[in-house]
Amino acid sequence: MSTLTTPPDAGPEPDSGLLAPETEGLEEKGERRRGRRGFLIGAPSLAYLVLFFAIPLGIVLVYSFATRSRTGLTILGDWNLDSYQRLADSLVLEIFWRSLWLAGLSTIICLLLGYPLAYYLATRPPRLRAVLLVLVMIPFWSNFLVRTYAWRVLLASDGPMSGVLGWIGLGDVRLLFTPFAITLGLVYGFLPFMILPLYASIERLDFSLVEAARDLYGSGWQAFRRVTWPLSRPGVIAGSILVFIPSFGAYVTPEILGGSRTTMIGSYVVRQFLSARDWPFGSALSFAILAVMLGAAVLYFRSGGKNL
Repeated sequence: MSTLTTPPDAGPEPDSGLLAPETEGLEEKGERRRGRRGFLIGAPSLAYLVLFFAIPLGIVLVYSFATRSRTGLTILGDWNLDSYQRLADSLVLEIFWRSLWLAGLSTIICLLLGYPLAYYLATRPPRLRAVLLVLVMIPFWSNFLVRTYAWRVLLASDGPMSGVLGWIGLGDVRLLFTPFAITLGLVYGFLPFMILPLYASIERLDFSLVEAARDLYGSGWQAFRRVTWPLSRPGVIAGSILVFIPSFGAYVTPEILGGSRTTMIGSYVVRQFLSARDWPFGSALSFAILAVMLGAAVLYFRSGGKNL
């Protein structure tokens, strides 16, 4: 005959509700500790941005509302909007639209040249791909100013390109100090900025989707238009922004290859500060350029740049 035994008293079960405040307190302390650690890690970068970006930008903003005296001095006490009203002058608008046109044209040419090359790079074997990527980045190993001066030598009236055009019977064709020279220099200088984002976007594509489109009797163009192009669009947008923004505000290339006849907005701003000594107007022009660049950045993020 068996006897029933009662288990020893294990004591009352812990009340989970009583431990919840302590647990929440520990979690809050941990979050605050992580927040302080993140702030300390990012403090040097934040200080750098404030010191070398926010403060100078604020100074330029203040100067854009100032007044220029007849002797070229900047009067900070007499605040007005005269510099911003001058942005509507015909000369400023002409230079502004010329800069937009050349920057947009350079971006389109870079896209037309860079997309096939980026696609070719993304579909090569890994070893060949690495070699080709190094070749794309080789221009970054030399000074941009030196490379631009090299194009000035090539495009000069007594340079090799003019000699070739004369040899084939086109006569004396002026290449230097023209919009063509500026566009050529911008495309050459910023083409890698288009190729690399496109390569990063195309390289991540699932090419089995392209094969599936071809298996469903789609032509090569249809597979590209319905599959490859939509999936690579983030790289197209990123590359276009990376080319358009520096092309619009470029100074070195228009100054060396364009001359005074084809002034772009970057060169015009520099002349206001150094030659005309009109700092308020130069500051207003700088903020006009900044507005265009911010608009391009907003377009980038709204068009799917966040998914890159």
